[in-house]
Amino acid sequence: MPIKIITDSGSDLPLEYIEKFNISIVKLAVHFHNEKMHDDMDSCAFYAKMKESQDLPTTASPSPHQFLEKFKDVDDGTDILVICMSSNISSTYQAALIAKEMYEEEGLSNRVEVIDSKTFSGGLSLLVALAAKWSQTSTCIMELKDKVHQQVKGVSAFFTLDTLENVIKGGRLSRLSGAVASVLNIKLLLKVSEEGTVEVVEKNRGFQKALCSIMARLEEKQHDYDKGILSIVHSNCEKRALEFKERILEKHPFKEILFSNMGPIMGVYAGEGGIGVAFS
Repeated sequence: MPIKIITDSGSDLPLEYIEKFNISIVKLAVHFHNEKMHDDMDSCAFYAKMKESQDLPTTASPSPHQFLEKFKDVDDGTDILVICMSSNISSTYQAALIAKEMYEEEGLSNRVEVIDSKTFSGGLSLLVALAAKWSQTSTCIMELKDKVHQQVKGVSAFFTLDTLENVIKGGRLSRLSGAVASVLNIKLLLKVSEEGTVEVVEKNRGFQKALCSIMARLEEKQHDYDKGILSIVHSNCEKRALEFKERILEKHPFKEILFSNMGPIMGVYAGEGGIGVAFS
């Protein structure tokens, strides 16, 4: 039986994968003051608008009805696997579970399964891409769900930010602490924890040292370069991210790399100039 993959816009999945595997994306809303951002606003336009805004944009999880509409769009005879960003940073997973209940109460025929990815952005991209590939050969949705669940435990995701401006605006760091970090050129190395939250791993003097720390994390793990996938995301700094990609490939020749600009949902919190890497 064919399997449809659905995820949310916290995934930052490259467009070519969305099109190749016909993956549906449930969009989270982004608001500038009282103005809702258009769903088709591209990442570059978003970062430009965010730079002009004095206040940090806000995000809102999708409603269960948004998921339900996506479920109903799927052809009869096609099961549905939903892979959501971490439930510890968004209520998107809960909305998908409610939509699953609503769908089943209506007596609709396709089976729906929902997974909490315990990650987001590049890590979620990696999981969704693998699930889409595996869906082509999986005999049933429960086999695929179990395989993705196992993969969730093995995904490592690290990122570093060029600016703390959005972290300060969002109230996650005091202005005084942020000012001190900026003066000292402190760049935080952040990790997505096993629970799907963000942890500070290191504080580095300078962005290049932070990238070297990410490289060191890559080198701590054995990789199957023929089968493994590396995900690289950037927040509107493509040239810098491409240079880092080449540095990685010199030592770690992955045959497949997901490369994308971080979308508005993650970009709100990361700010411009950040880079993230996810691998398993």
